[in-house]
Amino acid sequence: MWLLVAREPRPDAPDWPGRRLLAAIDAVAWPLMWVLLIRQVPGPAGLVGPFVTALAVLLGLGRLHRALWENHRYWFTTWRWGKVLGAMLLIGAVLKLSMAA
Repeated sequence: MWLLVAREPRPDAPDWPGRRLLAAIDAVAWPLMWVLLIRQVPGPAGLVGPFVTALAVLLGLGRLHRALWENHRYWFTTWRWGKVLGAMLLIGAVLKLSMAA
């Protein structure tokens, strides 16, 4: 038997001046990072390189569309992963301090 749980949709993102511009930068920066990362592969990437590049461009265009024209539905990727990275750095610093003491 399948149990289906319907989640409520996320509320609209808050609107503030400059949000559209920062969302557009965020929407383009992450796919661009993936393209630059795949271009740094030391050996030949075969079909994976062009595939990842094409996928990043397509996803980047979708993200850019949502960031510019459906801004109330765009959530910042940098903020999401920045919190995760910050938590990991904080845990590392606490572990380093506890090992030194």
